[in-house]
Amino acid sequence: MIRLAAIGWKAHAALSRSGGTVRRFATLSDSAYVTAENEILWLGPPDGALHPRAMLAIRPFALDADTVLVDVSGTVPWRASRLRWCGPIESTLGVGCTTVRGAIREIGPPRGLGALLVDDGRCDSFLARASSPARELGHACLRDDAAAAVGPATALLGLGPGLTPAGDDYVGGALFARRLVSEGDAASRARWNEAGAEMTCRARQRTHPISAALLADLIEGDGPAALHDLARAIAGPAAPAETIQAARRLVASGHSSGWDLLAGFIAGAVGL
Repeated sequence: MIRLAAIGWKAHAALSRSGGTVRRFATLSDSAYVTAENEILWLGPPDGALHPRAMLAIRPFALDADTVLVDVSGTVPWRASRLRWCGPIESTLGVGCTTVRGAIREIGPPRGLGALLVDDGRCDSFLARASSPARELGHACLRDDAAAAVGPATALLGLGPGLTPAGDDYVGGALFARRLVSEGDAASRARWNEAGAEMTCRARQRTHPISAALLADLIEGDGPAALHDLARAIAGPAAPAETIQAARRLVASGHSSGWDLLAGFIAGAVGL
């Protein structure tokens, strides 16, 4: 039995339904993806990143069997708190994203689609394929044109290596941001909800099941704690140094996933 130090709310709900039983799905170096009641969950070390689907074990573990029991007793499900904006959402996001983009070199060397946030002349084969639809998606977001966002977002799905391709993370970051922007506009929110539902369906056909599940979460406004922390710093607003530090924590996620999420978030909030 694996005991947990922390758990996300989606993981907790799935384990409550499964009686704590999880089934091995994909094993990584120090973590694993598992399933419980048809939900894909992530089982990681105690210092892992919180996420609605995350389970952080108290001690190192090995999944030697196809199924294992997880003990959730004593844990309180983590869920990102609702943001409280210090001013109009769109303009507040604009100020925060401008702060972050102006400090990209200070945050670190961009990886993946984070390279789109700087103009350094780099253009490898991946960026050559991804840059046009990534910028088109950003332009559609800036125009608040949800219907126009579907095409370029579809072109990005599954683009890039790994269980969560860079294109998926970028699309997820953009639609996460649009959910924030459209919070006070019912008509805009309905249009982006419709586009998001379409993207969720298309992702199931075009990318890995793990990435499709994580993308669906982002579209619904649920992501890794570091992304919520960045949004909270911008909404606060926190001091510029705190916002930059939040962005630095986000880009530390994965090989390039954090950078892909950051680039998508900025594109979804203010265009690219």
